[in-house]
Amino acid sequence: MEGQILASWVVNAAAWARAIRRGEILSRERVTNGAILEAITAASPRTLLDLGCGEGWLAHQCARQGIEVFGIDAVAEFTTIAAESAPPGARFQALTYQQIAAGGLDEQFDVVVANFSLLGNGSLAELFQALPKLLAPGGCVLVQTLHPLLVCADYPYEDGWREGSWAGFSPAFRAPSPWYFRTMESWIRLFSRHDLVVREMREPLDPLSGQPGSVIFLATAQSAT
Repeated sequence: MEGQILASWVVNAAAWARAIRRGEILSRERVTNGAILEAITAASPRTLLDLGCGEGWLAHQCARQGIEVFGIDAVAEFTTIAAESAPPGARFQALTYQQIAAGGLDEQFDVVVANFSLLGNGSLAELFQALPKLLAPGGCVLVQTLHPLLVCADYPYEDGWREGSWAGFSPAFRAPSPWYFRTMESWIRLFSRHDLVVREMREPLDPLSGQPGSVIFLATAQSAT
């Protein structure tokens, strides 16, 4: 499943970049883009690591606000696209979560953010083990993901792999990525098992539906308690 996730994003990198830059994903335009930027601004970072940066929109926005940003993604096509139009203060590198877990990133950041980029299972356990070491003193981790209660659909409310779908996207998208569903309790446990304490949880609301558009976790290292 982890391999299928990577393969899907490799073939859909160009289509995704076009969709983001044209504002085609309405939930992001209405709710989640602004929500993660607001959470980052509240943390007042000087440096930021964008995990799974994709085509780079978030890294670019943060760099324009004067933040030094390092965007990483396992898909080299994404980091190439992101670097082509990057503003000063933003740099990019193709790097997998497994490489980070193995010590491939020897830097620390005020904020480590993962914006809808944590789709796997085993790779996340490895990544989370490395996260506390990537935080500068007083730093925090921000994770924005699908709200578990709203994406459970007809499945039981329990952890497990789900089939992906490009429903509502352009015909240019193909081979949808599978993803690993986690309950709210499971997300909290994932942080706590790896010496991270969830300090805050936000549920930004969609103004049209009145339902949460996502959930955002803010966590700090256990040693910061």
